[in-house]
Amino acid sequence: MTNTLPTGIRQPRFAVNAAVGAHFFWLRTRLGLEQMMLSWILTAITLMAFGFMIVQFFEQFTKLTGTEPTTRLLTPVHFGAALIGIGVVALIVAGWQYRTILRHLWHEDFAAIAGMGHRPAPTPIYALTIIVIFVGVFALFAVTTQAL
Repeated sequence: MTNTLPTGIRQPRFAVNAAVGAHFFWLRTRLGLEQMMLSWILTAITLMAFGFMIVQFFEQFTKLTGTEPTTRLLTPVHFGAALIGIGVVALIVAGWQYRTILRHLWHEDFAAIAGMGHRPAPTPIYALTIIVIFVGVFALFAVTTQAL
């Protein structure tokens, strides 16, 4: 909530002290955000890999035993595809959250303690997130077309 003075001048939400300690706290928050996003990427990769592994395991198992694959709703193919889809959706949501928090950290209220210009420095997190999303979508497409 912003307060306005009687003259109509906008007051900041809170006072930011541009000290060295505040800059290091800002950097620690930024690096914590990077660590959180890397954890989400690892979780999404794990979900997608586990889903793909379930599909492949049961496909090879039915070939080995000579049994027909089941066509019920919660078959291993559907369960594996659901895990891959959950991994992709989790990564999309985490990427959106990362972008929102990063924009907040680069807001003008924190410009004094950020100390690095007006735009966020590019990080490889965006590229890694997009690559993993594409891999997940490809794996989901491969599993669902295999099930048809």
